[in-house]
Amino acid sequence: MDAQEFTDIAEKHSGFVYNVAYRMMGNPHDAEEVAQDTFVSAYKARDRFRGDAQPTTWLYRITVNAALMRIRKDKRGKEMTVSEDNRPDVASNNWAESPVAATMNSELGGRIDAAIDALPEDLKVAVILRDVQGLSNQEAADTLDVSLSALKARLHRGRIALRDSLESYVAELSKAN
Repeated sequence: MDAQEFTDIAEKHSGFVYNVAYRMMGNPHDAEEVAQDTFVSAYKARDRFRGDAQPTTWLYRITVNAALMRIRKDKRGKEMTVSEDNRPDVASNNWAESPVAATMNSELGGRIDAAIDALPEDLKVAVILRDVQGLSNQEAADTLDVSLSALKARLHRGRIALRDSLESYVAELSKAN
């Protein structure tokens, strides 16, 4: 792949790369760094991209690897901190929504984000790729370089862990309404 082809692919898929990085890292600064690392690594490896896989699969795999490397490095070097003030609002603004509903949705979104962040890395990545980013099972399996059955097992375990993690919060909401 020549430099122009790479530039076209990078421009077309930069939003997806950032979103995966953000979901894995939990804050914009680290997500930007992971996205940058992803494109540097992808550019260096562009001659090895044979076109057997979709460019998104190739970029997601590089992004996940870059994020996991940064997470491991941060765990060894320092405690990661997430500033809630710096997190972008990932929920769409619905101005017709009541303040109570907006608060409930924001709180639920925060709980879901925290539950996803608490998952073990292998389950977290599977859930993010499939359920957050919307990749097909096969695309997610290809991205993670695992079999389809292994991906489905990770998704199942991740979803059960999320359900268990959110169960008490959802029960509290049900009682309040």
